[in-house]
Amino acid sequence: MENIDAETEKKLCEKYCINIKYNSIEELCEKRNIELIKDAALSEYTTFAIGGKCDFLVKPDSFGSLRDVILYCRENDVKYYVLGKGSNVLVSDNGLKGVVIVLSSPFSKITESEDGIYCEAGASLTRLCTYAKDKELTGLEFAYGIPGTVGGALYMNAGAYGGEMKDVVVSCDYLDENLEIKTMYAEEMKLSYRHSIFCEKNYIILGVLFRLEKGDKAEITAKMSELMDKRRSKQPLEYPSAGSTFKRPEGDFAGRLIEVSGLKGFSCGGAQVSEKHSGFVVNKGGATCEDVKNVISAVKEKVYKDSGVMLECEVLILE
Repeated sequence: MENIDAETEKKLCEKYCINIKYNSIEELCEKRNIELIKDAALSEYTTFAIGGKCDFLVKPDSFGSLRDVILYCRENDVKYYVLGKGSNVLVSDNGLKGVVIVLSSPFSKITESEDGIYCEAGASLTRLCTYAKDKELTGLEFAYGIPGTVGGALYMNAGAYGGEMKDVVVSCDYLDENLEIKTMYAEEMKLSYRHSIFCEKNYIILGVLFRLEKGDKAEITAKMSELMDKRRSKQPLEYPSAGSTFKRPEGDFAGRLIEVSGLKGFSCGGAQVSEKHSGFVVNKGGATCEDVKNVISAVKEKVYKDSGVMLECEVLILE
């Protein structure tokens, strides 16, 4: 294919899934017109605002180019990571070797059909909730204000205020281990508290189909506003964080156990147990990954000593 232009090569690759051999990730991205950033500071791509640099950060613009980047990494034994908005991760101060793939605006289309609302994985939850409200569809109010993307929310079965993704998801499209696009239905996803089959398998969520009920726009808007006010009043949204740091222990709440142990406001470096909500570890300014890990370790140790409950970290640590 040396004698054809890059745009023609791109169309042929996507139409026939042709596997072109590239000499480097830079060559692949140049040929496929994929945005690539060398030595990207990952603190700019996570809600914790923490993390060193990665070798390469790429932003594919289509499912075909996403597949090609992953295929290159696999064939050349290059480690890769897939991020949405980086809302539930903590990245090492040393950064990440290999390729970080960010699913951004090209993967954020939302459409409505008789089957429901289909949303690509890179769309933000807040944008999806707003779209549903404008279509007078109810069921996603609980998700309004949860940071992160639709793909990330399904990955961890995100939930709040009595609702979870499993309540409204019908199916999803995903890339399987062989990089083939497949469809999976909700009953196959092993959706449980902060867990799905995607936590176990090397699959990449591409898009999610939601089934919602017809509702009253004014009532939906009021509910979304009510829940957003609750978030602002009870959660430390004024500081960078990865959201709730610990999973809810059976029959109790992590925040309560942490507060009872006298750890509200406990800090290491720039990382602190929030003074507003003890279930959050926040970046008060200049926090490092090690600072956060030290706070998490100290909290787990003290809570276990005081109550016999071993808290489980909800945040995915990438090192």
